Amino acid sequence: MKTISAIEAQQMVSDGAVLVDIREPAEVAREHIDGALRLPLSGFAQADLRGATGRKAIFFCASGGRTRMYAGQIEAKAKGVCDAHVLGGGIAAWRRAGFVTVRPPRPPSLLRRLFGRR
Repeated sequence: MKTISAIEAQQMVSDGAVLVDIREPAEVAREHIDGALRLPLSGFAQADLRGATGRKAIFFCASGGRTRMYAGQIEAKAKGVCDAHVLGGGIAAWRRAGFVTVRPPRPPSLLRRLFGRR
């Protein structure tokens, strides 16, 4: 699978590609890219890729390492379904490039609760 930058990925998404988040649900809950398909690597099958059928699909994890490590398995599942790519640097690279990610509100820290500081 070809590794692409966040800027290339954003352009491809603008042109109709789909982002595919292979992280586990707890990781996605902490931060995600709105609209990305959520297919945890631990359990996705070729049938789960139907939302990417006939499209370019950009697979990503937190930093890109896991996606590269399992690229062969991902590519085998994507074969005949979509044109698979890897987002180099993962969601961290997406964020560093200035693209939007979704994070839940952070609970106030203990110091803020005790001393009213913001």
